[in-house]
Amino acid sequence: MKPSKSPDRHTFQKEGYVKRQVEKGESVNEDYLDYFEKIIEDHDSKFDDPKTHVNNMEYDLLTTDWMLEKVRVSESYAQNLYSALCNNDFIKIDVIPILRQNPKKDYWSASWRYAGGIVADMRQEGDYIDWYCSGIRGGMSYDDDIKDGFVPEGMITDEIRNDLQRLGWVIAPGGDWEKFV
Repeated sequence: MKPSKSPDRHTFQKEGYVKRQVEKGESVNEDYLDYFEKIIEDHDSKFDDPKTHVNNMEYDLLTTDWMLEKVRVSESYAQNLYSALCNNDFIKIDVIPILRQNPKKDYWSASWRYAGGIVADMRQEGDYIDWYCSGIRGGMSYDDDIKDGFVPEGMITDEIRNDLQRLGWVIAPGGDWEKFV
């Protein structure tokens, strides 16, 4: 299966750059625009090698029909998945880290921006910025009520935890998620 992709992925920074140049009345640096195009090309080909599919939660998320459907149908589910991916470590269920020399090498994790980009790709719309910091929208803190079904970055809801486990992934021991348990 071809991984899900947003046509707008990696456009936020490029469009912002062009807009700023136009507002300042300055010309757009074509080399800089080529740099952005290279980022898009690299992203589009990142899963061409089948080796990149192995032990890669991003690939699993982008190619699993039932998970893609849930993310596309529900904005709050998409945000909850984004939040779960933020700065948490995950490990494939079939990997036994205690038997490895370097168990952390089997972990999968994503920054807040990267997690936002994955969700944008899954929804096939927008860019990372549409999800980035969505858990702290409206000044929400960890102590506030959950608003609009959105949760703070790093929090893993029971539904997301169960779906990731169904996908073959579990939270790795010792992550930031423990503050929510």
